[in-house]
Amino acid sequence: MLRRTLIAATGAAIAATAMGTAAIAQDFPERPVEFIVPWSPGGGSDTLMRIVSNTIEPYLGQPMPVINMPGVSGTVGLKEAAQRDADGYTVAQVHEGLLVSNATGITDINWDDFDPIAALTSSPQLLVVNADSPWTTFEEFAAYAEENPGEVKVGVTLAGVPHLHAAMIEDAAGVEFSYVGFEGTGERIRGLVGGHIDAAIGDIASAGEFVENGDLRFLAAGSPERLEQAPDVPTFMELGHDIELSVNRGIVAPKGTPKDRLAVIEGALAELQNDEDYLQGLENAGAEAVFRDSEAYRAYLERLGDTVDRLSSKLEG
Repeated sequence: MLRRTLIAATGAAIAATAMGTAAIAQDFPERPVEFIVPWSPGGGSDTLMRIVSNTIEPYLGQPMPVINMPGVSGTVGLKEAAQRDADGYTVAQVHEGLLVSNATGITDINWDDFDPIAALTSSPQLLVVNADSPWTTFEEFAAYAEENPGEVKVGVTLAGVPHLHAAMIEDAAGVEFSYVGFEGTGERIRGLVGGHIDAAIGDIASAGEFVENGDLRFLAAGSPERLEQAPDVPTFMELGHDIELSVNRGIVAPKGTPKDRLAVIEGALAELQNDEDYLQGLENAGAEAVFRDSEAYRAYLERLGDTVDRLSSKLEG
């Protein structure tokens, strides 16, 4: 079943955007728009953004070829993107990791060095524990962590998005964790299965099979609504904590890109939300199509930036 969520953009608004930019699109783009993905080929960002690249040409009128520029937690490619001409012929992919990298001093660039165009995909994250643990609910987990500050060992990618998400849980529940660093999601989930840590930040793709096998247990989901793949798992919002734990991938352009050209790209991305091949590709890759237009995406990044700044002392690796 295909899932699509539109935030601050109705179907009528998408159609209006596409129609309103049609005249402009006759002049722009006149050549391919380079799409800088600041991660290595084969990873989550690369996989999802290639689905965008492979399906957008009929709506944009030109190809949007992916240019991989990995390095230093995704900041090498984004630094290059920020320095490109602001003419609409360069866009780049960002997610929450850029804000964390800025807050921890890895890079001096941040999301507001760009013009947000749209957010496209969301990969909800969940709090996972070993099935042999005594915690069957998040409330039990939080109560134990509150009574035993620093005793619960949580697996994260230090100074990365999972670290941010765990810090958000700490902040919301008024608890304190001890952090154990792992290079990637798969590694920390294996560490959890092996009993080396007490909890981890994971997703359906990495932990779902272990949950089905009875090795792990999901306690809470960071999505706005319950996940179709884990319908019995409550969301943090349901539990009274106003936090969203997702890797949200969006597209930005160099600061100062002409607004009419940004509108053309945004309109093409909006039209993608009705493309079944695009939606099926995202679902097959384990992500949801969650579209935020430029205004909603900017508002999300502003809110997230405030949260990251407030929690920056917890994120130092």
